[in-house]
Amino acid sequence: MKAAVKIDKIEPTDWYVGMKNPQVQLMLYGKEVASVEEVTTDYPGVQVDSVVHLDSPNYLLVYLNLQDAKPGTMSLKLRAKSLELKVDYLLKQREKKGSERMGFTNADVLYMLMPDRFAQGSHHPQQVKGLNNYKEDRTQPSLRHGGDLEGIREHLDYFKDLGVTALWFTPVLENNSPDNRNGYSTYHGYATTNYYRVDPRFGSNADYRKLADEAHAKGLKIVMDMIFNHCGFEHPWVADMPSKDWFNAPEWLKESNGTSDPTKSYLQTSYKLTPVVDPYSSKIDLHETVDGWFVPTMPDLNQRNPHVMTYLIQNSIWWIETVGIDGIRMDTYPYADAKGMARWMKELDEEYPHFNTVGETWVTEPAYTATWQKDSKLNKENSYLKTVMDFSFYDKINQAKHEETDPWWSGLNRIYNSFVYDYLYPNPSSVMAFIDNHDTDRFLGNGQDTLALKQALALLLTVNRIPQIYYGTEILMNGTKEVTDGNVRKDFPGGFPGDQHNAFTKEGRTKAEQAMFQWTSRLLHWRQGNEVITKGRQTQFIPLHGIYVIARQYKGRTVLTILNGTSKEATLDVKRYAEVIGDTKRAKDVLTGRYYDLSQDMKLRPRQSLVLDY
Repeated sequence: MKAAVKIDKIEPTDWYVGMKNPQVQLMLYGKEVASVEEVTTDYPGVQVDSVVHLDSPNYLLVYLNLQDAKPGTMSLKLRAKSLELKVDYLLKQREKKGSERMGFTNADVLYMLMPDRFAQGSHHPQQVKGLNNYKEDRTQPSLRHGGDLEGIREHLDYFKDLGVTALWFTPVLENNSPDNRNGYSTYHGYATTNYYRVDPRFGSNADYRKLADEAHAKGLKIVMDMIFNHCGFEHPWVADMPSKDWFNAPEWLKESNGTSDPTKSYLQTSYKLTPVVDPYSSKIDLHETVDGWFVPTMPDLNQRNPHVMTYLIQNSIWWIETVGIDGIRMDTYPYADAKGMARWMKELDEEYPHFNTVGETWVTEPAYTATWQKDSKLNKENSYLKTVMDFSFYDKINQAKHEETDPWWSGLNRIYNSFVYDYLYPNPSSVMAFIDNHDTDRFLGNGQDTLALKQALALLLTVNRIPQIYYGTEILMNGTKEVTDGNVRKDFPGGFPGDQHNAFTKEGRTKAEQAMFQWTSRLLHWRQGNEVITKGRQTQFIPLHGIYVIARQYKGRTVLTILNGTSKEATLDVKRYAEVIGDTKRAKDVLTGRYYDLSQDMKLRPRQSLVLDY
């Protein structure tokens, strides 16, 4: 038996007792492990529910029930005919109940960053042995640059100084794909090759936990980016598929001779997400959307296979328990099977009722986004997804910045007309808004229009949303995707050895960078703990004379965001806004500290932004 069967690894690497769902799936990897006919254990409180043999002889699934188990090292006995093998497996005590884990909310501001591009720690390895060919070269926008988790940890005080409350990193798990011949790498992290291991170029699992612990000690939450839709081509599942239906549309792999060069039978996703909700959708359109591969190097996982879905669900739970993450951002949400994803969200909500997950739902129509939110009446089946991404806000604010706000449709009318459809959302305060991210042009494009940026941030941080800011926005980082995605994912100045420019410090920033940082920080700190923003009723006014006004009110306090959406001076007719101003005569502008007289009309400079608090 010992000569015939070899257990290379077990996933999850360990598990926790005391879960509401007592069952755990163990995936055993090893040559001829499927020859095992029986699995038993005499560990108290543990029962073997089932043993599942897959198509490949090199995998075995063992389902255990841990209902009455205590922490400790459990021994599993694997039998094949008259031979026996014993495998030890660690059961851990949970650090806290699921109900005690609190996710991110609209009281938070998420700061999104790419670990490879943010900062390099003091102990970064020159080259990690045992990985496929890779190179760190900061002159190449699509290769790795050498940022890591230690680098982020060493700059936690920067986030506190800025005033954000949660950190969302692009994926940190192992991406062991080699750099390709065109100079591209998986520095971005979206091609997972090991779901239970932090990429060693970023650090270790222990480094991730240390970062989370120190962030928590400073009042910062950690949001983990996950991908259930696909994995990386170098994941062991690709060369040796556990079952014929582990991936969607895998037929072409038999023709590609082990490479990711697409063959004639390769199925590419259409990238069009509407068939998932379209009542008139054709079968072929839906098939191409959800079963097609994102790219040839990212195999499309089949969430309709219950074993695949269980594996993925457990993985998310394991990271919550092991590292103590406070939230999840799920990539490419509608590309995955909707029922499988709803199962995940429902199970996660049952175990962690106060946890939060945001799904990437990249369609710019509010009706589409609202369909995906938990308890939506627009969806025949509940998604159980608490938070969705507001691509409509992103789209409209990026159009408005180039336009004059006219009496009807252009400029800030686009924002007004987007918020009109908030009635479609079961919970508008659990919608995540943003003005840019790692997949878009930066808000500033290739310019430095601070007036437009201030208007966008003033809105983002005062409306009824969960705001997300992309790293470097606060210091005027710009760039577009017209040449490469890497140009919107540049290194944060001062994060790497040899940087002459250090934007982490006041002294190192340019005058313009410091002015923008100070402006943003002031608004962010004012927002913290501000119940008018997190709980207040929202009232918006149709833009008039190019001026857009939106109010938040709670327990006798009002915040009035006023934006001149034109390149000319404009006058605010104060009397028109009497329902939110009332008898107030004087209000303080949060952005400048200046007081304004509300008893008379107000002159606004071109593109001026005001956030009045009274």
